[in-house]
Amino acid sequence: MAQYLILIYGDEAQWDARSDDEKRAVDAAHGAFRERAGSAIVASGELESSRMATTLRARGDRPLVTDGPFLETKEVLGGFYVVDVPDLDAALGLAGLLHETTEGHGGVQVQPLVDHS
Repeated sequence: MAQYLILIYGDEAQWDARSDDEKRAVDAAHGAFRERAGSAIVASGELESSRMATTLRARGDRPLVTDGPFLETKEVLGGFYVVDVPDLDAALGLAGLLHETTEGHGGVQVQPLVDHS
């Protein structure tokens, strides 16, 4: 088994503009995903708005702390899953079930985690 991080990206302005019904539909889609993925999900989370992010950058001997995301971009990280599956094909198969892979402004990225055990 191997662990993969599935990062969910999208246009935050479009996420924020969703109606309550659209938000419930996305929540239901994630519920269906979690049910389908079952025990393969090790961890998951939805991130607060990027406006809530704090970034630390290298500046001399002390980090510089600034409000906001590391990069200013239209597309932001909105959530994640960590899955424990046999291989990349299995991780891609699960990631392909996510709602954001069919949403015009969204997408997902699958990246293996380094095993330090």
